[in-house]
Amino acid sequence: MSNILDKIIADKKNSVERYKKSHPLEKIKKNISEFKNYISFKDKLTKNKINVIAEIKKASPSAGIIVENYNPKEIARKYLKSGASCLSILTEENYFKGKLEHIEEVKKEVKLPILCKDFFVDPYQVYLAKSFGADAILIILAAIDEKTSKDIFSVAEELNISTIIEVHTKEEAKKALYFKNSIIGINNRNLKTLKTDIKITFDLYKDFAKHEGPIICESGIKSEEEVEEIVKKTKINNFLIGESLLKNINENTSLLEKIIQISP
Repeated sequence: MSNILDKIIADKKNSVERYKKSHPLEKIKKNISEFKNYISFKDKLTKNKINVIAEIKKASPSAGIIVENYNPKEIARKYLKSGASCLSILTEENYFKGKLEHIEEVKKEVKLPILCKDFFVDPYQVYLAKSFGADAILIILAAIDEKTSKDIFSVAEELNISTIIEVHTKEEAKKALYFKNSIIGINNRNLKTLKTDIKITFDLYKDFAKHEGPIICESGIKSEEEVEEIVKKTKINNFLIGESLLKNINENTSLLEKIIQISP
């Protein structure tokens, strides 16, 4: 039975093949060597404070259009002012209405490390993402097989770009422990059904007790009270938040400002 993740991955594979024709690898490598504005994403996720990876996206399959007059640079400036540690920019074109060019545009305006939030199905995409200025990539274990995930991770290590290994199940959590140098992202959203449940973070965080890198709680955060509960019960201090921030970004005291005041 088909699900939304299967559709996204099938479309992404076709998209990557088109990119390979218009963006030859040698040209991409040249662009990477000339780009001087990289920042360590992983190093920004320090242990002594609450770190918010603030997400920039126009739309999603679960929410539809989130931001009508979408201006990634303007959103990034607001996030910087409100205290975001890092940015996550959706670059998937068909379902999230993103573009890789948005990373490049934001990098010229805001000095924060940027996660290329996309569906990585081919090691080629790591070169592509870095050529547009990405400081981190996402490896979704639910979306690809074990060999592909390891191949993508290997190229990321070679290019010195941070990786977030995203998990949603116990089985994926076990597989994620292989990626010792990576950031772990616990996604509360089931990408196959789009249902969200913060209980996933509480169920999985203990599986990473021996993981030395940062742990991120992803998706479903709606309030500072939820963040306080997660911090208290799991000691996780990194949160990737999108829709909730975007919906109140113009308020006098944003949700982002409230969250980063919480004691880790």
